[in-house]
Amino acid sequence: MRVFAPLVLSSSLLLTGCFAGAGAETTAKAEGDGRIKLAMMLPPRSALSPFSDDAFKLSRWSTAETLIKLDELGDAQPALATSWKRSTPLTWEFTIRSGVKFHDGTVLTAQDAAFALTRATTASPKPRILDGVQLTAVAKGNTVLVTTAEADPLVPQRLSSPQLSILAKAAYSGKRVSPVGTGSGPFKLVEVRGTSSARLDRYDGYWGEKAHAAGIDVSFVPDGAARAAAIRSGSAHLVEGIPVSQAALLEPKTIAEVPMPRTNTLYLNTTTGPLKDPALRAAIRSAVDREALVKGVYEGRADLASGLLGPALPWAAKGRTELTDRTAPKPPAGTTITLATFTDRAELPEVASVLQQQLQKAGFVVKQVVREYAHIEEDALAGKFDAFILSRATVLDSGDPVAYMYSDFACKGSFNIAQLCNPAVDAALTKAAAIPAGDERRAAILQAEAAILRTDAAVPLLHERVIQGDAPELMNSAKDSRERMLVTAETQLR
Repeated sequence: MRVFAPLVLSSSLLLTGCFAGAGAETTAKAEGDGRIKLAMMLPPRSALSPFSDDAFKLSRWSTAETLIKLDELGDAQPALATSWKRSTPLTWEFTIRSGVKFHDGTVLTAQDAAFALTRATTASPKPRILDGVQLTAVAKGNTVLVTTAEADPLVPQRLSSPQLSILAKAAYSGKRVSPVGTGSGPFKLVEVRGTSSARLDRYDGYWGEKAHAAGIDVSFVPDGAARAAAIRSGSAHLVEGIPVSQAALLEPKTIAEVPMPRTNTLYLNTTTGPLKDPALRAAIRSAVDREALVKGVYEGRADLASGLLGPALPWAAKGRTELTDRTAPKPPAGTTITLATFTDRAELPEVASVLQQQLQKAGFVVKQVVREYAHIEEDALAGKFDAFILSRATVLDSGDPVAYMYSDFACKGSFNIAQLCNPAVDAALTKAAAIPAGDERRAAILQAEAAILRTDAAVPLLHERVIQGDAPELMNSAKDSRERMLVTAETQLR
């Protein structure tokens, strides 16, 4: 800890400079300032381009909006589009909301929406939500016709991705797309200072409920200890991404734990090496003590996994039935396996060490390989390890887990670390992918999950949580498992 003390101190001082001190905050609030001071984990990587992962910052600041938003179940709800219908197997029609003004004073039209979507399809790199999707958008009156090359029942959900935000046409006039003063949300982005800070003001011309706060002062603070210190000192009202190791140092009333759609999973090689034997994979599944991982490594700030999909998707636990027809384990009898993971997520090497002990107790001989992710991904995808621990997002940008399941477990999956190719799994995934969003699709997804788990190609360990810091004087910050919302129109200081 002594080695890192100077860094924490300097970062804390930086925060104090970016945010007024606790006493100054109180004075500012008394004078009617009402500005929210927000410490974010990662600085912009692509100059806040909406076509990059920076789009999620624009969404979390409530400055850029999409045609569609998602409810808790992941079903499509109106946003800048008020209604939609599927007019042909390949084409959807979205009716554009009237009376919406962008922050530059221009009025939202169907032409603006179609133009923004078209620019997204031609961006390089293409937004992640459009990977493998050929999409065109054209305006027709006050509607936008969105057509895909293949039938896609999730087009509305795709259009909810922050990477498909609709900005004013002026945003696209330069070499880089600029969200400064071109969004449509309750807060207007007025200034960005590189990778250090940003400023947003309340937009009184907003089409919906006006923001209660006067604005947002954002500071980018990569150091987790410094972000936690900002809550303790009162120099920030809202902090994202409190590290597990720092959470215990904060007052319980100042932190909120939100289930993430992210599962810590042990992938087992089903094609080469000793674990191509299903009975040995079953032995590993039986030997894993999830509770020891949650209580020990994550200090109780994670959820035990009973499937691939966790509490961030509440419908999964409600619809899941007991898994039957599982392979019986056989004694490992000294079987040697290689267990690998990476250092980029701080908890994973410790998870690997605990798992090594558990598996050796069960009778395996376990060798560990731990590297930076950039230096281990290629070998993992090539099947060079018997077991691999991965923290994996299970719901990608559409709010639907089928894409993740296909990528990781289908014969042609692009991220198939388990090297799995199982006809029953492929059939279940194909069935789920073809069903429109809703209860029937969710039921089919759980059937696909069961098919995957029966192979023991993956042993779900735990579901991670995101820990958010809220000062006592802050009200109504969003607790969003998808990490699309943070400061909303309702967020304010007491």
